[in-house]
Amino acid sequence: MTPLRPMLLAGLVLTLSTPRVEAGPVYVASQGAGTLSRIEAGATTVAATIAVGQGIAQVAAGANGRLYLSQPDHAGIDVVDGRTRVVLQRLPFPGQAFGIAASADGLSLFVGDWAGGRVVRLSASTGAVEGECPVGKDPAGLVLDRKGRLYVADRESRQVSVIDAARMERVATVPVGEGPFALGLSPAEDRLYVANVRSGDLSVVDTGSLTVRATVRIGGMPYGVATSEDGSLVLVTNQQAGTVAVLDSGSLGLKATIPVGRYPEGIAVDGAFAYVANWFSDSVSVIDLKSLTETARIPVAEGPRSLAVGSNSEAVR
Repeated sequence: MTPLRPMLLAGLVLTLSTPRVEAGPVYVASQGAGTLSRIEAGATTVAATIAVGQGIAQVAAGANGRLYLSQPDHAGIDVVDGRTRVVLQRLPFPGQAFGIAASADGLSLFVGDWAGGRVVRLSASTGAVEGECPVGKDPAGLVLDRKGRLYVADRESRQVSVIDAARMERVATVPVGEGPFALGLSPAEDRLYVANVRSGDLSVVDTGSLTVRATVRIGGMPYGVATSEDGSLVLVTNQQAGTVAVLDSGSLGLKATIPVGRYPEGIAVDGAFAYVANWFSDSVSVIDLKSLTETARIPVAEGPRSLAVGSNSEAVR
């Protein structure tokens, strides 16, 4: 727990972003192919594919069009310029990099060490270690709020660790279901949604009291979670069923079950649409959040698992 400098933090997460005025590009990390695909807002085809390297675990969008991809098998973080489609560098990582989030100022990365049971803060430009904090076993999804609070899904510890990101100090743990993997914050950041893969449910955490306010049964293997940008919908991928469950955020009742591709994992919301990475189908499903139907299925490279939404100011050159 060794903080080196104070900083201003804001919400940037793995598969969920704070509301934006206009939609931006969606980036899809394909683990099997080792590529990053870019889909323009509203498009139904891939605009560009960037070769990175096999074994990508997760992707996070950062400032200035940068994308950060965790590589657990290669002890590093690949940095990609989404605008120029160039791999800029591989930052070293002292462990097995998995979950990843970026500070809004673009200066720091937060990376879960899957094997080491800790979260490490790195310089986004050099990869230098700025601090670290022990968490539970097998830290998976990470999400950072606008107040500088970092939430970590500790998969094998059945808990969420809560970290003061500036001090890199754990301030609380929240018991949840079995196998927590993905996290999503509501736009108001008053709720944290936790997808519990093994217990087949969704924990709804009050971020003020840091207690579980509700547990919602989803079914076999809920994996990814996101919310609509107005906060009215919660979307959860179900690996086993090949569906996305859509919940009303107020009642937490089921509004729709949407068939998608095989083994859906990551999910991201971009404006009026949700995008779902179908791992076994090598495709991305596009869901219209008004009609709650799949409107397109976009072929991508082998093994898509994680998605991130970029800035609407980015332009492909």
